[in-house]
Amino acid sequence: MRPEPAIAIRGLVKRYGGVVALDGVDLDAVRGSVHAVVGENGAGKSTLMKILAGAVQPDSGSIVLNGEVLESQSPQTARERGIGIVYQELSLFPNRSVLANLFANRELVRNGLLSNRAMVERAAPTLAEIGLRVDFDRPVGFLPIGEQQLVELCRVLLAEPTVLILDEPNSALSEEETSRLFAVLRGLAAEGITILYVSHRLEEVFAIADRITVMRNGREVLTADRSELTIREVVHAMIGRSEHELFPDRLSATAEAKARVLGVKGLSVRRRLHDVSFEARAGEIVGLAGIEGSGVSDLLLVLFGALRPDAGEVTFPDGRGFPRSTTAAARRRISLVPADRRRQGLMLDQDVARNIAHVSAGALASRSPWLGRRGLAASARRQIGNLQIKAPSPWSQVHHLSGGNQQKVVIGKWLEIAPDVILLDDPARGVDVGAKGEIFRLVRSVTSEGRVVLFRSTELPELIGVCDRILVFYRGRLMSDTAADAFDSATLLHAINTGEVPETHEKGAP
Repeated sequence: MRPEPAIAIRGLVKRYGGVVALDGVDLDAVRGSVHAVVGENGAGKSTLMKILAGAVQPDSGSIVLNGEVLESQSPQTARERGIGIVYQELSLFPNRSVLANLFANRELVRNGLLSNRAMVERAAPTLAEIGLRVDFDRPVGFLPIGEQQLVELCRVLLAEPTVLILDEPNSALSEEETSRLFAVLRGLAAEGITILYVSHRLEEVFAIADRITVMRNGREVLTADRSELTIREVVHAMIGRSEHELFPDRLSATAEAKARVLGVKGLSVRRRLHDVSFEARAGEIVGLAGIEGSGVSDLLLVLFGALRPDAGEVTFPDGRGFPRSTTAAARRRISLVPADRRRQGLMLDQDVARNIAHVSAGALASRSPWLGRRGLAASARRQIGNLQIKAPSPWSQVHHLSGGNQQKVVIGKWLEIAPDVILLDDPARGVDVGAKGEIFRLVRSVTSEGRVVLFRSTELPELIGVCDRILVFYRGRLMSDTAADAFDSATLLHAINTGEVPETHEKGAP
């Protein structure tokens, strides 16, 4: 018999005009457990969490917290009832200090005066618990985004919640920071705190969750203990089809396209890359596999003109060598889709049209840097149609789009220059499973048109499922160059972490 739930949700419904965001959702979360909620973008996860946190009001249904029926919830009453939430979009004040953010609107006072000392004494143990070492006086906007996320978490923990909601809490965290976060969450659960954990990273969900709920189209379609489920079953419940259907069939390019080659010979960057040589032909997707510090990201930066090599040669399909700058690379139709779309790939305060036209209007010599509204709209509509970007209009603000559609805007921006070489740095990072499949099919489609494509991913199944060949890097050296289907996740994981490659996968093997 299962214990009484700390949170019991019954028949929750929320509509936005004619769109049903939640369609009769039921969910029970047990005290002292980590309950993960997963699903594609638009499945209703964030709406559900916002209702629990009082930020959104449901149209019907009920929420019971520790035996009390919650009525007319607001963010303030939610906090008073012990519900804390860490949103994916940070709510920090970038120009104020770490300490000011931790105690915003609840400053500690001694003898009628604000007491920084009291606040430091109160906050220091919590920061130490999650391994965050920062100067309390430093403006929070100067911190790396991962540390900002941890500051946000600390701010919520200082309110001592009994229910902690985490919406994509580790989207910008390093592997080490994520490990620390998970240790903290396990400790909080052991203390009796109920944790609702929203994430698209299924491997991490299976590492931290006690129980998993899958949502699809505003409904709960599966709930079970994590020990009773596999990732494959969860993916199938999320998208209604097999995980293998995410990866498109491999297509052959024409002989003319295959003759166009990106050649790298003896490439070295001090302490980063050592004597790297390989070829990538148009019409094939060449995967780049390696852990952080392996040199993969540095290779992409060199090819895009953002990092100077110390030695080596490169020949692009246009017959020329290294681009002198990123602008020069764009003018030569070399594109780079960065891993961090929000900080490096998008102008979040601008509309879809201006984002898509940004590179083509500014970098290509044949185009005026000032496009009129009609020209902007034409570029945007072209890519909205090509990539099936779900946006109400070309003038929709890009920050209102889902993660998958934001990523399509980034890709569309670079396709607008008709690139010959496409460098993809974790292009499906931070998007839901369904959007991943759309992006992978898009990558395969543009590759078959005769482009040279280098594809880096931190997800090994993506490299194996999407790519034709995989180059394995270890400590700045190229260790293996072989067909993708010769690997499975286990052998590829072993290779990138040790540099040891099985004989059949050795560099130069057929």
